[in-house]
Amino acid sequence: MSRGLKNSLIALAVSSALVAPAAFATNGYFGHGYSTAEKGMAGAGVAYSMDAMAIATNPAGIAGMGERMDVGAALFSPKRSYTVTGGSTATDGCASALGPCNFRIGPDSVDSNMELFLIPHFAYNWKLDSDSSAAVALYGNGGMNTNYKGGSATLATNPGGLPGSTHSTLPGTFGAGTTGVDLKQLFVNVAYATKVNTDHSFGASIIFAYQTFEAKGLDNFAPFSTSPTNLSNNGADSATGFGAKLGWQGKISPVVTLGASYQSKISMSEFDDYAGLFAEGGGFDIPATATLGLAWKTSDKSTLVVDVQSIYFSDVASIANPISQLTGFCNPGDQSGCLGAAAGAGFGWDDMTVVKVGYEWLSGDMTYRVGLSNGSQPIPDSEVMFNILAPAVMETHITGGFTMPLGSDSEFAFAAMYAPSNSVTGGNPLDGQQTIEIEMDQFEVQGTYTMKF
Repeated sequence: MSRGLKNSLIALAVSSALVAPAAFATNGYFGHGYSTAEKGMAGAGVAYSMDAMAIATNPAGIAGMGERMDVGAALFSPKRSYTVTGGSTATDGCASALGPCNFRIGPDSVDSNMELFLIPHFAYNWKLDSDSSAAVALYGNGGMNTNYKGGSATLATNPGGLPGSTHSTLPGTFGAGTTGVDLKQLFVNVAYATKVNTDHSFGASIIFAYQTFEAKGLDNFAPFSTSPTNLSNNGADSATGFGAKLGWQGKISPVVTLGASYQSKISMSEFDDYAGLFAEGGGFDIPATATLGLAWKTSDKSTLVVDVQSIYFSDVASIANPISQLTGFCNPGDQSGCLGAAAGAGFGWDDMTVVKVGYEWLSGDMTYRVGLSNGSQPIPDSEVMFNILAPAVMETHITGGFTMPLGSDSEFAFAAMYAPSNSVTGGNPLDGQQTIEIEMDQFEVQGTYTMKF
């Protein structure tokens, strides 16, 4: 292949990945995997790297890898919904400005109407010598994407059953029309890896992160925000930041390889247009992750791969702060828990640990893969109201895939994922007589075309 044609292909692939940040929402809002080969094994691969996209999991995996380009895309389909039952009447139980029936949602059962996303990815690896390589990859996280056109809310003004109390039922989940959020994250990962001896390799990445966010239908939370004009319906805002990823792979026996990687917390610039929604004046950092794993070559033609990944959502205030901050510390005398404050209410997510198991085997020229992952979803039942906006309740992913050669210097990889429906049910903290259920299921297919040089 001519250098000019190769450069043109690289430029086209990079530009395609840049214009379409991702919309995943699988393990929290992290993807269940990135490389198509790894996705066929439920995202497992910290100790078993197969392509240039491996740097998204473990930069050590490219040490000595041959020159190659991996470019492809996923079709991702999440189905999200919420169901609200019960609720106080229009005149009872309203004790204070943040007391019961300030927000009586529905009762409704509403589906989000955006269910299909195209997410491209790109990676290129340069072999520097027999022991070291450099690579670049573009890929995404994101999700927390919802768009509820239906639903209604009954709002209380001058609550408490006092003379002049009014209750208005308005369209939209929170009584302010079409409701939802859209978070997208794009990573540009530049990595270097080298073998320190025949059995061990180390790698490191510098990661540039770009994210966009938009919220709508939240205007009626204005009395509980430190900056009501920077709360909702301000269009898409953007933020940037830098982080690092470190990785190691080591062969401890002829058939067993161990791997580990750690990605730092990425401190992002603030979403200024949503400084009245997210804690710390619009802060939305990207949490750290840590992964340990092994690859066991069970035969000459098969390999078992196991990863354990931890995602530290609790280190990011806007993700981890509970809704109780809003109901307990947001009043004229104390605004410390109001939306946008340093300790302001957020999504209330817990840390998440995911176990991923994959199996690969060769049959003729074909490589086949299956996988299963499971992790406790991060949303406590006390936090379901805000998480109507981001029902990231997935726990189990079932995957499969294959790689087929297309010639001596090219191949095609395919992976499919199904995440069975899961839900979380809890009370409405603004109406103690209501129950809210948030639910999601997912399906994804991804393909990658590889050229080797």
